[in-house]
Amino acid sequence: MKSLALLSLLVLATPVHAATPEQHYLDLRDRYIEKFSKAKESDEIYKQHEAALKELKGVLRGVVGPVAIKGLPAEGKSSVDTLFRSDIGFGHLDGLSFASEGYKTQAVVTTMTLLKHWLREHREDGMPQESGAAFKSDRFYYHAIQDAAFAKYAELPITKPAGTSAAVAVLGVRGNGGLKGAPDEIDVVAIKGDKVFFIATSDAVKTAEIPACERVWKQMMAKPVNKKDPRGDMAREDQAMDAYTKCFAREAPGQSWFAAAVKKAQSQLDLLPLR
Repeated sequence: MKSLALLSLLVLATPVHAATPEQHYLDLRDRYIEKFSKAKESDEIYKQHEAALKELKGVLRGVVGPVAIKGLPAEGKSSVDTLFRSDIGFGHLDGLSFASEGYKTQAVVTTMTLLKHWLREHREDGMPQESGAAFKSDRFYYHAIQDAAFAKYAELPITKPAGTSAAVAVLGVRGNGGLKGAPDEIDVVAIKGDKVFFIATSDAVKTAEIPACERVWKQMMAKPVNKKDPRGDMAREDQAMDAYTKCFAREAPGQSWFAAAVKKAQSQLDLLPLR
């Protein structure tokens, strides 16, 4: 009896590690993903899906805390648009999402814990696992928001606000077709404490194609296609696009519109509650 009593005391004395708020959210999200991904679609399932997204939004508000972004609605929603694995748009960055009318400007606020978990989930997509490297990769901007691909054309040298551990801005093109053209979208990411802020604005700045890079593109596209490769045409275009954007990144700082692009990126950063 004494041994049983001692054992009971030891069990009571053992610390119980409660799940973190982020882990609670992820567990709930994953249970819903399993449920809806296996369910037969119906009006009732869609109704339950909307209720699940609403519940996740409430949990995320508790995880992220109060956020105010200048010019955007005060109330954020879940950035997770769908819990059906087969849906286009599945797998966006977990966080609170804010958007202007027409979605010209979109923002997502999350935590470092959720960001790191999301990066691991996208490892097979070629996503860099270190946040600094991810913020410099077009894969981050492609998978984090929206359903359209993103090509990074250049980094913009913004001034990091005091108190932030990171601030990165990129200039690029987003679309569902060809991604070659004058870049006009500016995306900015910043970290302050445990919070991660991401804001993207389309039609943010007027730029122009760069003649030297146009020549690079034409030279690459003039190369013969590997007939043995069933993706020969696409492979050649991918290589040409890679060479083109690398040229653009080198040449962009010398263009007349570059200063305006940097200024616009800095103004996007100023919309975030970082000070």
